[in-house]
Amino acid sequence: MVKNKKIYLASPQMLGREREYVKEAFDSNWVAPLGPFVDKLEEDFEKYMPVKNAVALSAGTAALHLAIKLAGVKPGDKVFCSSLTFSASANPIVYEGGVPVFIDSEPTTYNMSSVALEKAFEKYPLPKAVIIVSLYGMPADFDKLLPICEKHGVTVIEDAAESLGATYKGKHVGTFGKYNIISFNGNKIITTSGGGMLLTEDTKAAERALKWATQSREPARHYQHEEIGYNYRMSNVCAAIGCGQFENLDDKVRMKREIFERYVDGFRDIDEIEMITEPEGMESTHWLSIMKISEFSKVRPLDIMTTLEAENIESRPIWKPMHLQPVFAECEFFAHDDKRPVSEELFENGVCLPSDTNMTVEDQERVIEIIKGLFK
Repeated sequence: MVKNKKIYLASPQMLGREREYVKEAFDSNWVAPLGPFVDKLEEDFEKYMPVKNAVALSAGTAALHLAIKLAGVKPGDKVFCSSLTFSASANPIVYEGGVPVFIDSEPTTYNMSSVALEKAFEKYPLPKAVIIVSLYGMPADFDKLLPICEKHGVTVIEDAAESLGATYKGKHVGTFGKYNIISFNGNKIITTSGGGMLLTEDTKAAERALKWATQSREPARHYQHEEIGYNYRMSNVCAAIGCGQFENLDDKVRMKREIFERYVDGFRDIDEIEMITEPEGMESTHWLSIMKISEFSKVRPLDIMTTLEAENIESRPIWKPMHLQPVFAECEFFAHDDKRPVSEELFENGVCLPSDTNMTVEDQERVIEIIKGLFK
């Protein structure tokens, strides 16, 4: 074992034919934002999820932006959004002039609270959309959230950027909304270097999104544009990487789950440590393994992160909730209950542990022993 070997939080891992496919893209001169690997990656996702339409894009954020446009968000429209998430879940609301309204987490999955969502609907019964995030590979509780949205007739957008491969009662996360998005960022469970996917059952909506993503060019011999478009289409080279990655998706999910289980076993005897549990019917990928420290513990998350950092090991805080971010300081927030917001408690007591599929069992045992040493 190399004592100071770098251990990453989550880094890309090439397991299959990625290099072969990229070479094929170069050899065939398909080095453009279209091509056979773009088509193949979309077809792979349509079969796997399954879903009628998959549109490969330059980023998960681009996919979410187009989903918000498809939902008809206009300036001044309210959009409900999970607060405990990365800012890319909320930023595209503002791109279209919408107003984010942030919804607290519930303490089991760390995802959107149905209780807080009901409170938001009581004040604002007609938001334009609800963005439900499935965080860190864990499905949101859709059986509680979707009926609330259906009762109010609101469009659901599922942000499954972090949760490709997870399932809820046998159905793939990324298929529960009218519009759904996946991320292929370099740290995700599979990557295209950078990229994302928009998924929907609505074929006309998918066609419209594809048009927007290719600068809204009209079907004319000359360059005709009748609405604003974007340069959001995925490159064939990036898609070639994604096709190679996709072939090993199930193996990646298995590896992530094994990493999580080793942490559970390693910390089983430390009362101050809580690892997230899967409610019945949910299967998380555990894209990142999340540890929560008792607020009464003498060991704080920063102690863990700085100790690991000194050993050349990456870790991260849990996402800082959007309602605490300066850029969204004027936005409203609805809490799970009258106590301290769940998302704030998770932020202050949570740590994202190294979850890199390139990490060996020996590497992970080193991480576990370092952390255990702080609790002695």
